[in-house]
Amino acid sequence: MNTCFSIVTGDFVPTGGMDRANYALADYIARQGTDLHLVAHRVAPELTDRSNVTFDRVPKPLNSYSLGSPLLAQRGVAVGKALSQTQQLHSIVNGGNCPYPDINWVHYVHAAYIPDSRTGIVANVKKQIDRRIALKGERVALQAAKMVISNSILTQNHLIDLLRLEPSKIKTIYYGIDANVFYPPTVAEREKLRGEYGWELDAPIVTFIGALGDRRKGFDTLFAAWQQLCQDPTWNARLVTIGIGDELPLWKERTAAAGLSDRIEFMGFRRDVPSILRAADCLVAPTRYEAYGLGVHEALCCGLPAITTATAGVAERYTPELQDLLLPDPNDTEDLVQRLYKWQKQHNHYQQQAIDLSAHLRRHTWDDMARDILELIINN
Repeated sequence: MNTCFSIVTGDFVPTGGMDRANYALADYIARQGTDLHLVAHRVAPELTDRSNVTFDRVPKPLNSYSLGSPLLAQRGVAVGKALSQTQQLHSIVNGGNCPYPDINWVHYVHAAYIPDSRTGIVANVKKQIDRRIALKGERVALQAAKMVISNSILTQNHLIDLLRLEPSKIKTIYYGIDANVFYPPTVAEREKLRGEYGWELDAPIVTFIGALGDRRKGFDTLFAAWQQLCQDPTWNARLVTIGIGDELPLWKERTAAAGLSDRIEFMGFRRDVPSILRAADCLVAPTRYEAYGLGVHEALCCGLPAITTATAGVAERYTPELQDLLLPDPNDTEDLVQRLYKWQKQHNHYQQQAIDLSAHLRRHTWDDMARDILELIINN
């Protein structure tokens, strides 16, 4: 009996987060020549162009992931049942997106975080409904799974403590990286990039990368800290924000009202994130919940000191020398201010420590991650 794989997720595209991880796994399996079925709304052409890859396209009504999610779940189950009749199938679903009872790869635990949005009553009601649906799907799919793969020890603990999964069926495998894309720049490359972005060489660039649809990523904490820092005439750093979401207009308005338009730049959605990271001096991610934190991982791989929350999954990768960059409380504005001051005063030290960690992280590529996942599946 032939062996084949199916993977169920919304999108297989190399743009970040779980999409990037699923793309990497699918790409690796496809390059092995194994039959691969991708159940999704969207798949990058680099995958669909392969003869051994079948794209089971799922409609996304009104371009809404919420409306498309039940269709994705139904199609994932149907494809799994059909393939298992004639082949030895390894079916990989993601969290609560499909209840097919095989392998579940968890990138986010809905039970671990309650979204906080300030975008209006209608939007909040919709998000509450979406979360209730997600919680139910999460419970059903994870209880049905034969094997669960988590992206961090944090995620593993949430699965055990909040969803009562048996520890024995959970294995943690960290994300990989494209070491040819995320790497510490030379001095000449950094100066060239800063010139292209119009950034001064002697004014530090602090960057924030994350969705601005709610308060999970903690931009409100960073904004409050930035307001305080900019009252200090010795603080000459500029904040560059990358990301979109329902709250973006609100933050632009608040920035203008606070007279900080020349100190905070909103770049919106960008495809040149690796270049931005290589041109910057520090990344700040005061997230309230982060199952892992690929953006922080990418920054570290670029040799960029990254201030993030101690409870984020990616914080498990920090060395003792970088522990001062971890926030105990993402709501503590004053603590973030003091850590930014400390980073500024010891910038060279933290940059060297980040470069040292980069060398370690960059050795674990996306192919290494995918290989570890396949070995785990095949050997179990």
